[in-house]
Amino acid sequence: MLHESQFQRDPGHWLRKFSPEEWIQAGLKELARAREALSSHDRPRASASLKRAAGMALNGALLVVPRSEWGRSYAEHLQALSRDEAAPVEVREAAGLLLDLPGAGELIPLATERHNERLVEAARTVMAHAYALVYGSTGKPDKS
Repeated sequence: MLHESQFQRDPGHWLRKFSPEEWIQAGLKELARAREALSSHDRPRASASLKRAAGMALNGALLVVPRSEWGRSYAEHLQALSRDEAAPVEVREAAGLLLDLPGAGELIPLATERHNERLVEAARTVMAHAYALVYGSTGKPDKS
């Protein structure tokens, strides 16, 4: 794990502008925006927010476990993760499900609450994988 004292912030760098924990937190905030968009039936905004939430969390993981094959964009992160044989199958499938969401300007099909919850769960699964990469399997260390 990358300790906070080891992290070198660079406001001008696309990845190092936030610490791993800040990327995880940004992803959680974006996930809340996705849920809000789903509840107001704004599917295009929800699709974008779900992908961004997962991608932001993966940015945190990239700081701890650099992987050039993950690229720079959230979509590139998800594409690489969906093919990463080292990742659990559930994580690969969740990344693939998020990738299949329509992008801006594409036709957005109607969805049920159950389908919407499945999409949120896919984002959570990818984010949990990123969290595990950032903090290890035991989770965030106690600061006390």
